[in-house]
Amino acid sequence: MAEYTLIDNVDKRRYEFQIDGKVAQIDYIKSQHNQIFLVHTEVPISLGGQGIASQLVQKALEDIELKGLKLVPLCPFVAGYIKKHPEWKGIVLPGFHVG
Repeated sequence: MAEYTLIDNVDKRRYEFQIDGKVAQIDYIKSQHNQIFLVHTEVPISLGGQGIASQLVQKALEDIELKGLKLVPLCPFVAGYIKKHPEWKGIVLPGFHVG
């Protein structure tokens, strides 16, 4: 699988990969309390089935950890990823249950 470069598009409030003129993205909301809410993950249909969404989530989580933010995974795909990769539960906001 190809490796893609994570872009933190602050103006559009999303993490993204730009692939062949298309955008795979995770929309987010940042609070003033060092929290980030990942609200929606979207990959164009033409890019589906290649593991792009999982790679996008992984790189977004790495960035969130690096920035010292606490995560609230409102997006079901992100929550499911963390459930499958429990090593990421450490960056989830205390009191928020991922399953």
